[in-house]
Amino acid sequence: MTVPSRWEQGHHGYGARFAQLLKDGVDITGEARLADTLLPRGGTVLDAGCGMGRIAAALEAAGHDAYGVDLDAELLEQAGRTYPALPVAELRLEDVSPDSLAAQEFPTSYDLIVCVGNVMVFLAERSERNVLRALRSVITDRGRLLVGFHQGGVNPASRSYPAEEFIADAEASGWQLESRFATYDLRPEPGEDSFFVGILRAA
Repeated sequence: MTVPSRWEQGHHGYGARFAQLLKDGVDITGEARLADTLLPRGGTVLDAGCGMGRIAAALEAAGHDAYGVDLDAELLEQAGRTYPALPVAELRLEDVSPDSLAAQEFPTSYDLIVCVGNVMVFLAERSERNVLRALRSVITDRGRLLVGFHQGGVNPASRSYPAEEFIADAEASGWQLESRFATYDLRPEPGEDSFFVGILRAA
């Protein structure tokens, strides 16, 4: 039986908020600039928990082969309207595998997996290692994972996820931490919101 994610149990207005930010001309792709530096030119990238597609679309615009997966059909519909050329598919992150991606006619391995926008704090309870193992199964030998989230959660539906606990989960799931920061522009010291940005490679 599939356990509902924290996202499914309580979130409000995410798509509408980012649609308005995009309409207002606000920069909503800062994570993509860091992701771009981690990719070879024309690299293959999977946006895991892509939502309305903002990061994958920015990486596609930068010349990469970008794909997105998410469990939220409404956000994927928004992605299709906003970025019609972006390939997206409805797929739970714990179900990511070479076979499940091949069934969507997506590549089965990636130079980079991007998992940002607080995806990790909205996963189903006790599913974190399953998700991290699933993502590990579709990374190239030299590929990396970019992840970012608020360690204290962002609303009552999300969880608190200290960086040290995440790193332990990642190491138990076949990843090794390469570097960590507090922001996507690589500031080393955490601010008041205790944000964590991690770059990991396959162990």
